Amino acid sequence: MNTIFKNYLFEKHLFVNEGTKGQEDNRSETLFALAKLFGIRIVAGEKLVQESMIGFTASMLGENVPEPFYRGFPQSVRELTSDQLLFDQILHYFQTYWLGDFSEPGHSVFEKDIERSAFKENVQIKDFSVVTEDEAVSLLAGMVEDLLAGTRPLSDDQFMLVKTFIKEYDYKVTDIASKNTCVKLLRDTRDIRYADYMNLSDVIKLVDDINFEEYGSQNIRKLNLKNKDRKFIESVIDLLIDLGRCDIRTCFEKKKIWNGLLHHIHYKAKSPDGQVFVDAMRGNVNNSVYAEFEKAMSEKQIKAAIDALIKGKGSGAFLRNVNYIVSRCETLEDTEYVVNCMDTRNILILLQLLLQYSNYTKNSGARTFKFTRYNQLRVHTETYAEVKKRKSVISNGQANMLARKIMENLKSVLKNRLGKVYIDPDMANYALPVQENTSQGGFGVLPKGSRIHIGEMKKLRGFTYWEKVNDIDLSVFGIDKKGHKTEFSWRTMSGRQSGAITYSGDETSGYNGGSEYFDIDMDQFRKKYPDMRYIVFCDNVYSRIPFNKCYCRAGYMLRDVDDSGLIYEPKTVQSAFTINADGLFAYLFGIDLDTNDMIWLNMARSGSINVAGDTSMEFLMQYFHVTEIINVASFFEMMAEEVVDDISEAEVVVTNKHVECEEGVEVIREYDFEKMIRYMNQR
Repeated sequence: MNTIFKNYLFEKHLFVNEGTKGQEDNRSETLFALAKLFGIRIVAGEKLVQESMIGFTASMLGENVPEPFYRGFPQSVRELTSDQLLFDQILHYFQTYWLGDFSEPGHSVFEKDIERSAFKENVQIKDFSVVTEDEAVSLLAGMVEDLLAGTRPLSDDQFMLVKTFIKEYDYKVTDIASKNTCVKLLRDTRDIRYADYMNLSDVIKLVDDINFEEYGSQNIRKLNLKNKDRKFIESVIDLLIDLGRCDIRTCFEKKKIWNGLLHHIHYKAKSPDGQVFVDAMRGNVNNSVYAEFEKAMSEKQIKAAIDALIKGKGSGAFLRNVNYIVSRCETLEDTEYVVNCMDTRNILILLQLLLQYSNYTKNSGARTFKFTRYNQLRVHTETYAEVKKRKSVISNGQANMLARKIMENLKSVLKNRLGKVYIDPDMANYALPVQENTSQGGFGVLPKGSRIHIGEMKKLRGFTYWEKVNDIDLSVFGIDKKGHKTEFSWRTMSGRQSGAITYSGDETSGYNGGSEYFDIDMDQFRKKYPDMRYIVFCDNVYSRIPFNKCYCRAGYMLRDVDDSGLIYEPKTVQSAFTINADGLFAYLFGIDLDTNDMIWLNMARSGSINVAGDTSMEFLMQYFHVTEIINVASFFEMMAEEVVDDISEAEVVVTNKHVECEEGVEVIREYDFEKMIRYMNQR
């Protein structure tokens, strides 16, 4: 079976038996090795285990990870003075960056040899099942179907799963809800049948994606496409016009871009409908819905503007512009009209707006906005001129009113969609996968804002390791209660090493393998830095080679405060994922020092930033409160006709634990993104 599929199923705690014979003799040894090396317990399909699963697990959780700069981390680091730590760093940098010698991994000249005790820490058992290859294919088909039902863009890993499964199993696609997914499939396969799920206006998205992926350009206004791409785009345009999907009014929204594209590909209409379209794009009139909407808004005709938007673009477009509309309301009557028009059955839009307005705080200073493009996070902080010009500002009271209305609508839409549901209380700690397209996939990965409690006698060891690049940096930032940040990184840690936070050293000779670690003892950190509220882990490629051009893994372990064994112990790994974004910077996860929770962030950031201290952290705050607003438990509680305490009575079970259920009962776990996506996109 394709490694892509096996990797994806491993994230769901599933091994695949590929039908190899002669494994019965060492089944017991394999089960013992999985438990001893990785803390994995097989709870179903014991007879299907294979010896090859040991090596496969090692590749997923890490076993032969390169040593860090300080080989005795963390004990030896705490025994060195700040002068010794600084000298080590300077000497290592002189050898690598100044002399250009990256041939050998550098290590400390001061640290003493450390004799490690045998591993004896308490670890959290990971429950796995083993399925046959036929069962695996059936499970994957269901996941692909659920992912294709989602209206939001998929992450790179999710899209790769969908594309590869369709190709290898000749999967017959019956629907693609996301135009983003449809465009990417059309772009990568050049199978024009995917145009069946598009409208003519979506061609601009297709051209933008081709321009970025094939030519590395983010400026669609300056095209230099090869002839094969011009012909392909022309054929898609002709097909959509022939199919009657010529939504000219929506095309008006990108009229100038369309004009440039038609000129660039030397497009000539092949039918009367095509000529009407070409004349419209090249004419002087802009008849878009948004033009009508903006005209009514400029004339302060709020009701007419809302009516035009809902009639022409639907309730989703109206809801996405609510902030703008409410900020222009001058009468109570207009505001009430806005609220009364907010009824929609689009669950995903309601969830997005609920999070937006529940996190809203009126800010008179420069605001920081985030958005995504090409599956990367983009962050923009307002300039002084933009602050002076802005008008779309609402009060905290208006935001609270909108949040209440949206929650009422959401409860009404979800009510009684499911029958009897059992909900594990722990599921309140997990966020819904509302927008995960910037995320990396891997074992233990959760939706942004999800929380994992760290035991009182545990510390968090964040890690990263890499190949095919000279230097990747793991950094930590403390954020105090006023939002100010303190940097803990290669350039500051020589004077900050302590029992609260310990750093393994900045390994820069990693073309054949390098690694870095941070240990955070939450109890000691709170005492040493009493004003700190949050900690954020980041990864950045200092060598300026994008993550997708090297090999980089990141994640975290939960270790005993007085840890034993090797620096990297796979059985303590709670998450290990590959960072493969086309960028230099990624936010990994955070820690809430008040609650002792690890909080998932997992976002690839665009741009040329390759030093962590140069980034804004303000926009991350909203992710620390996601589960207080909506979470997996509250979402399924809204849908339940009845929430039951006895699992045996349930038709749907929502839990993060291994449970035995009767056949036909749907079990939804914290990592079942696909099932949650299906429920969030039901109409």
